[in-house]
This record gives sequence, C-alpha cells and structure tokens, in this order.
Amino acid sequence: MPIDIHVTLLPAEGPADGAGLLSDYLSAVADGQADAPDLIAVPVRPDAAQQDWPELGHLLPAGSAAVMAAAGMTGKAGEVAEAAVRLGAGSSRVLFLGTGDGSPRALRRAGAELGRRAARGVAVSSPAIAGLPDQAAQDFVTGILLGGYSFTLKSAPRPAPGAGVGLLTDQADGHGAALGRATIIAGAVALARDLVNTPSAGKTPEWLAGQAVRAAEQFGLRSRIWAEAELAAAGFGGILAVGSGSARPPRLIELSYEPAGWETHVVLVGKGITFDSGGLSLKPNDGMKLMKTDMAGGAAVIAVMSALAGLGVRARVTGLVAAAENMPSGSAYRPGDVITQHGGRTVEVLNTDAEGRLVLADAIAYANAALDPGVVVDIATLTGAARTALGSGIGALYSTDDDVAGALLAAGQATGDRLWRMPLPADYLDALDSPVADLAHIARSGAAGAKAGSIAAALFLREFTGGRPWAHLDVAGPARSASDEGETTKGGTGFGTRLLLSWLGGI
Repeated sequence: MPIDIHVTLLPAEGPADGAGLLSDYLSAVADGQADAPDLIAVPVRPDAAQQDWPELGHLLPAGSAAVMAAAGMTGKAGEVAEAAVRLGAGSSRVLFLGTGDGSPRALRRAGAELGRRAARGVAVSSPAIAGLPDQAAQDFVTGILLGGYSFTLKSAPRPAPGAGVGLLTDQADGHGAALGRATIIAGAVALARDLVNTPSAGKTPEWLAGQAVRAAEQFGLRSRIWAEAELAAAGFGGILAVGSGSARPPRLIELSYEPAGWETHVVLVGKGITFDSGGLSLKPNDGMKLMKTDMAGGAAVIAVMSALAGLGVRARVTGLVAAAENMPSGSAYRPGDVITQHGGRTVEVLNTDAEGRLVLADAIAYANAALDPGVVVDIATLTGAARTALGSGIGALYSTDDDVAGALLAAGQATGDRLWRMPLPADYLDALDSPVADLAHIARSGAAGAKAGSIAAALFLREFTGGRPWAHLDVAGPARSASDEGETTKGGTGFGTRLLLSWLGGI
C-alpha cells in the first residue's frame, strides 16, 4: 500500500527551523487536541548534533543532547538515535534523524528512513520540512515515498497500515506543489519497481504490453502494441529472433505523449526482456535467478511515460519497449545465425545471451526511420561489463552528443540516478566486423575492443541511430539492489526513471 503523507499546518511562534512547530505540536498532544504518534522525528544537522532541544527536555530524563551523545550521533544523513517518552496520556518515541548537509541526496536519504518505518505501520510526525524551500521539501518527501516502497507475494498477512507520515509546517501552502510533484515522481518509480519485481512466470511480453496499455489509459497516452505478425511484416528481425525460442511471443510496445505546442521530439527505448535464460548460450542457474529484472529499462520507459502529463513536460515523447523472452528450444535462434534487423542491416549472432542489443537495435532503427525524433535515448540492463566497471550505484552513459550527455549527467546528479560518461573509441568498432554480415553483435576475441564489452555493445547500437543525437544508458548495475540503501529498496530500483523525468522536464 502507498504510504500516506499529510501536512499539518501550525501557527508556529518559534523559529522556522522547526523548534516552534515542535513545541506547539507537543502542547496540542498534551492537551488532547492532537493524537500522539508512534514516533516523533526531529531533524538533526551535523552542526547541531550535540545541541539540546528544550522542547523535549521535559520528556527525556537526560535531555536530547545526552541521548544523541550516547548514540554517537553526528548528524550524518539517515543516522538515527531513538528514545521512549511519555506523551500526554500515553507513550511515544522520539527519533533524532540526521539530515546531513541538507543536500538533495542527504534529504532523500533522511526521508527514506522515515518511509521505511511508515511502511511497517508506524505513525510518524515530524517538523522536518519546516523552513525548507519547495525543492528541498520535495526531495525529503520523495525520499519518504521511495524508502517506504515494498513488494511482497508472501501469503502471511501484511502489517496493518498505520497513519503514515505527518509533516508539520508553518507555510500557508503546505508545500502543496512540491508534495504533488514528489508523489508523481515516486509513483512512477514505484510502477517501474513493481514491473521489475513481478516474477517472470506471469510476466510475459503480452503481460508487459497489457500493463503499458493500462498506464496509457490512466495517464492520457496513446498506445500501440505490435504483435508477432506485425513485427514479421515490418521486418523486426532482432525482436523476433530473440523471442523465437519461447512459447510466449514477443511484442513491441509503443506509447505516445504529445502535448500542445511541443517543439522537441524525444524517443525513449527500453529493453524489455521479461526473462533471460541466455537462450541456447545458456546461463548457469545462479545467473538466471535475477533475470526477471532484465526488463528494467523497459519498465523505466513505461514509468517515465506515465508521469509526463502530471509533471507538465513540454516535449513530445515516444516510448518504445522491445519485449521478448529469451528461452532455449528447438525453435530458438542459434550462434552463427545471420538475422536482418529492422531497416535491412544484417547481423551475425555469436552468442544468444547478448540478446538485449538485438531487440534494442530494431526499436532504435524503427525510431530513426519512422518517428523522426530530435534525440533518441535507450536504457537497458545490457552488460555485466558496465556493472564491473561502475558497480551497483552508477550507470554507464554513452552518447554521440555532448549537450545531451551533459544534460543527462546533470539530471542524474540532481536526482540520485548517477551516471558516468564512457568513451566510444572509433577503432573499437573493428571488433564488430563480420565475414558474413554487415556486422557481428558482440566483439570478436583478439580485437582491440574485445575486452570492452559495454563499449562494444554501445558501438553496435550506434550503428542503428542514423546519425541522430543519441544516448545509451547501460544500467545493469544500479537497476537492481541486494539491500535497502538510502532511497533504494531491495530488488528492482526503478533506476533511470527520475533522471529521465528530470531531463525531459528541462527540455
């Protein structure tokens, strides 16, 4: 269930840092005019980590400074110290919550700590947004919503939902616009996470297309789903080849957002491999366990499309998701096959476990030939090489356009979906030479770029862009997480959703 966030407007008589609000709120609880929450979260900056809160003095036997000192608290973002207190006729807890340097990343991390508690049915009240500008309040609330995300298919009953998070403020508008934007953005990320976390037993290409159509109907988009016969008639050889080994046929998902007065057309392309066994180049068992998440790029595209109208994005945006299931069977495509991609380029297949670039190439070629975009951005869990190079917290960015690359890097830094720009060396393209086709889809051993797997994949995709401004996001590392960390939750992370929304909002 979504976390409930509500704002309580109080006529504070104290300073704008929240002390006055806290004092008024505690008085209201003591007088029975407000319900006592399970948890009162008090924001703590590093420069105030050992300062006393007189408003809490009568509740804490040793004072707030002593509680923080005993916990070794420094005010680092997300750091906490907790104490039980008597409040009104009942009891509650005070949570001293580190907010770090107040940067967007620090505020999101701090908010995520409250979100996780609210997701467990805890009612939280906090003056943490008091005195903050709208953007900072938006970052904090986004953190609450992202940290409070959960996905489970357990048969045991889930904890009863609590009151969520109540934010105390003295600002007349209650940060309404900021909270609204945070809700839309976090809702899009939650949609991406839900799609990624859904097990592949039911997550067929057709199912994913159905989810996209439902999002289109809900958020005012146009949709078109290309079924198997249409894909064959239009020459989408890559998508068809990758899906040929599965009894569950592939789909190409096309979503369209076209606001009045648009001037720029952007095409987003997402990899939608709903399960990747490796095909005939079969993965080991451990390599398959997380492959329900191999459609994370496609999930991010669907999620981004769902939020465009709500955020008032001015650009025209088309979202393409190339969806297929990569399975071994008697009808599966083989190493050594030559396939014809959309538009006529022939490709020699050397490893069926490098399937993502084949479906993306079809979608990118279609965008170039039929949609006339000003810029194309694709996003995919494409290579283990990118994860090896950059770890699980940063995505690899490749681009043929410095302005596009710079804007995406800035959006990633602002939203927490961080990117690092990688090179596209011209001489590495020779590694994709093929004696029987226009190009091979992976690098041949012994070539200069043979060990640079992520670069080779990006160079392959570039061949289908038609020279248009293009960026490729290889998010194999940050698209999934093994643990809760900051605003990231275990499982699918929805990486790329926030940065693409931020980037599109600036066009």
